[in-house]
Amino acid sequence: MKKILLIEDDQIIRESTAELLEFVEHYSVITAENGEVGYRKALTELPDIIICDVMMPKTDGYEVLEQLSLNPKTKFIPFIFLSAKTERKDVRKGMNLGADDYITKPFTEEELNSAIESRLAKSAILNELRSIEESGNKSTNNIKQLKNLNDLKDFFKNYGIPFSYETNKVIYEEGNRSKYVFLILEGAVKSYKLNEQGKTLTTSIYKEDDFFGYTSFSNNIPYPDTAETIKPTKVVGVKKEKLITLLNNNHKVVLDLVDLLADNLKEIKDQLLDMAYSSVHKKTSATLLKFAEKINYKSDDIIKVSRQDLANVAGISLETLIRSISKLKKEGIVEVDGRNIKILDLNALKTVE
Repeated sequence: MKKILLIEDDQIIRESTAELLEFVEHYSVITAENGEVGYRKALTELPDIIICDVMMPKTDGYEVLEQLSLNPKTKFIPFIFLSAKTERKDVRKGMNLGADDYITKPFTEEELNSAIESRLAKSAILNELRSIEESGNKSTNNIKQLKNLNDLKDFFKNYGIPFSYETNKVIYEEGNRSKYVFLILEGAVKSYKLNEQGKTLTTSIYKEDDFFGYTSFSNNIPYPDTAETIKPTKVVGVKKEKLITLLNNNHKVVLDLVDLLADNLKEIKDQLLDMAYSSVHKKTSATLLKFAEKINYKSDDIIKVSRQDLANVAGISLETLIRSISKLKKEGIVEVDGRNIKILDLNALKTVE
């Protein structure tokens, strides 16, 4: 039988609500006549859910919720506010403090029971997820020593959280808290930044078996760019905290990861140099080759990529890119059908100047 703590200073409401929950809905109900008593009973009884009035003498409902949220024993207990105050600012304040729901007086039996059932269900799901995460952390600590990046990728595949995305879907945005590091199982991903004028600069293209989404491992730095899929993509993500624990216990892999990051940095620098010094025609061909490599292009495939993406990576205007593509088409190096491009002569494309 689920245990409910009801904190309500109005005796009539407290007793009638307790009776409803106890004899009609068959919950075990503990009552408290004010916030101070309610807080103490929450610590000793550890109920499955708390229903609490907002406006009470001495300690109001907001203070009770704040105090319980700071205590590891009670911070995950579902909390429902019960009040006659219906102003939006009061609802917002309660929710900002972490309340799970907000029921206004007068309420029906159905409204109250529905809120309780849904919050208990949500709590059960979250508890299961926390248990899985805790067991995953234990597995991280007990996992065999990793020897190289292939072992690290196997760890991602075995212990990472899977995500699937359609084409042109954002995985994370620039400025978001950097929560996960990702490994691509299938597909391709581009990362890009927007300048003050709203123009896009593509910073990297990632293909199958590439890591992305890494920022500082020692500081809580947000993602420096936006990651978006180029085609249907499957990735696995490992939380940064878990990855840090893993790397602390596997120093050999750290060196390989540093080498990988250095190679990625060199690739970005080479791209910037090409943007600065290469001819427009060479920039276009080099960008086509880059996309072909990243999406595992085969001779009979077509490259499905927007002209704007190509221009952003090449560092040229859209109009200039279109003219350059047209020239490659006239030379018989590529074939164009709408937004699709097929490379007809790969060797010729590699030698464009």
